Amino acid sequence: MLAIQWFPGHMAKARKQVQEKIKQVDLILEVVDARTPESSRNPMLDEIIGEKPRMVILNKQDLADPALTREWVQYYQDQGFAAIAIDAQHAKRLQQIPQLATKLMAEKIARKKARGIRNPMIKAMCIGIPNVGKSTVLNRLVHRNIAVTGNKPGVTKNQQWLKASDNFQLLDTPGILWPKFASQKIGMRLAFTGAIADAVFQEDVVGLYGLTYFMAHYPDALKKAYHLTDADLQAAPHDLLVKLTKTQGFGEEFNRMAERLIFDARQGKLGRFTLEKPGEIDADTE
Repeated sequence: MLAIQWFPGHMAKARKQVQEKIKQVDLILEVVDARTPESSRNPMLDEIIGEKPRMVILNKQDLADPALTREWVQYYQDQGFAAIAIDAQHAKRLQQIPQLATKLMAEKIARKKARGIRNPMIKAMCIGIPNVGKSTVLNRLVHRNIAVTGNKPGVTKNQQWLKASDNFQLLDTPGILWPKFASQKIGMRLAFTGAIADAVFQEDVVGLYGLTYFMAHYPDALKKAYHLTDADLQAAPHDLLVKLTKTQGFGEEFNRMAERLIFDARQGKLGRFTLEKPGEIDADTE
């Protein structure tokens, strides 16, 4: 399987900045992609964050498989994290974030009030890998377009403090990947959903990965989108890609069909999907 890695120089700098600022915050807001919840978590951050209270925010729930999203929220809650699924693009369930943050910080807030601080400030650091919608989450919470957004990875380059309310302050940080994925399945998932720059992977390899996954887990979505039959879905994934290339008007340009498949999935044209399940992650190595 093709190796996928993408670790621009600014990410090493960003990691160091996070380490320097971690002592200044009360809480970590870890934004992940609901379609790839565990694959879109940076394992390096666990060591940096330590025992700091953490909220796992599964963003883009409108694009993810709703049943699996519920499983993932429960999974993270069972791990001892606060967890919530949201759709930042359409501002759904956003206000539950400051409410949950206040609940998590209840003891610390009570101690500050006991010392005479009337309206204690909660300072939270927002972290996440590229293109999980972190900046959109922040903009919605502060009700202004301050954090830079873009439907491509690596848009945020610097840290900045943002004021969500009189007692809730947020530190935006650049998206940080890690130098080497434990499994190439992780690289495939991140490439397929757009967390890795398109220029660093081959569309036919990633597209074939996506097609294979959909054939196994979401066959009806393929049938509807590309007018396929049950017999079509019995073919080998590579043979089906060849057929789709022809029927979708790309001749023998397999890369273009693979690119189309990736684009359709990202845009929601193949329906809601999730590329991993909680029970499978422990065996997710190669």
